Amino acid sequence: MSIDGGPTGRLAGRVVLVTGAARGIGAHTARLAAARGARLSLIGLEPDRLAALAAELGPGHAWFTADVTDQAALARAVDGTVAALGGIDAVVANAGVANRGTIAVGDVEALVHTVQVNLVGVMRTAAATVPALIDRGGYLLIVSSAAAFAALPGMAAYCASKAGVEHFGTAIRLELAHRGVAVGTAHPSWVDTDLVREARADLPAFDTALAKLPWPMRRTTTVAECAEAFVRAIERRSRRVYVPRVVGAVQAVRSLLVSPLADRLVGRTARVTVPLIEEQARALGRGFGVSTPQVRP
Repeated sequence: MSIDGGPTGRLAGRVVLVTGAARGIGAHTARLAAARGARLSLIGLEPDRLAALAAELGPGHAWFTADVTDQAALARAVDGTVAALGGIDAVVANAGVANRGTIAVGDVEALVHTVQVNLVGVMRTAAATVPALIDRGGYLLIVSSAAAFAALPGMAAYCASKAGVEHFGTAIRLELAHRGVAVGTAHPSWVDTDLVREARADLPAFDTALAKLPWPMRRTTTVAECAEAFVRAIERRSRRVYVPRVVGAVQAVRSLLVSPLADRLVGRTARVTVPLIEEQARALGRGFGVSTPQVRP
């Protein structure tokens, strides 16, 4: 890790801690925040990638290996961040996974692990970082998803975890307001990450189903666009972040997405795609994408 010096910019001198920082949205958010003057604490499970990213960002940054389902490891990473960088001004609770299969066909431990990482991991990250955020009147951005608004077959654990993240964020926003800490929830749709690309490659039927979703739910956003939205949220201490912004309109009609009419419309496709997804998941023989690190199941 490196802890000396640092660039200048709109976030000059601010310390931003990012989980899931080794790749994808987390890594790009770190790059953009550093370019705007922030000092980064990079948290993840792939030390080689974290070290390489920290070196790429230059002096003034730190990295720590920690599993967001491990409270003791998170505490060590937070303590190390405070010791190395002096405190924490913002946190992006970004770490997440997506399992393969359905409730009928698939590893139940993979389902549970998805919730443990995506929802419980956000809770643990918040608990570990809140004292430092209170010290600086900081900002916590927790990453939910557009999947919090609409249930998709083949994504039960992912949708459930992201809906939980949304409501967790809404509740702790109220709990922390009087302490000077602002809380935002981010709701990206499909983003061009390893997680999404591997899901589409592993399950061709799932990829076909996504292509049939109504716009904008089928749109894939670049990682750069998503990272820009996240960094803008840090700068503005935003309450809600939609990526792309039109996802906010989808949220406004969310009751329709869980209505009997939606069940009928989605069900027509699901009757065909779900058996195919299950067949492909069974043949795949693993519960997660190949780039998902240290999966416990």
